[in-house]
Amino acid sequence: MTNMEYTAVAKSVRMGPRKVRLIADSIRKIDSIDKSLITLPLLKKRAANPIEKTLKSAVANAINRGAKKEDLFIKSIEIMEGPALKRFRPSTRGRTHPYKKRSSHIKIVLTDDKIQNSIRQLADKIQNSAMKGAKRGTKN
Repeated sequence: MTNMEYTAVAKSVRMGPRKVRLIADSIRKIDSIDKSLITLPLLKKRAANPIEKTLKSAVANAINRGAKKEDLFIKSIEIMEGPALKRFRPSTRGRTHPYKKRSSHIKIVLTDDKIQNSIRQLADKIQNSAMKGAKRGTKN
């Protein structure tokens, strides 16, 4: 059986990319799809809804192409900047102050490659242990 990648993209989500990235970072390292889908509605951020929708879409795409939901995990979540609406705020003395209403593109890639998943988890553990050592001030 070949290892596949399954993607879902949500374009021009009317939310700033920095706000969406906060939520993406919180679920990026979760090892199972079910845990991610349980976690997202519990987060008190408006950006959790479009990420949840995109993740469900990616899972549905994978199931339609013959994958099992239990085998899937998140390979990557990319939050890119979408088109910005340029707006102006009236100011004193006939001036205007410009600002941008930003939007985001959300791309979620799922895979069912177990070897790649175990390598990624091992790398995360090594990185976390290195970070803990650096916080404590230990010398290597």
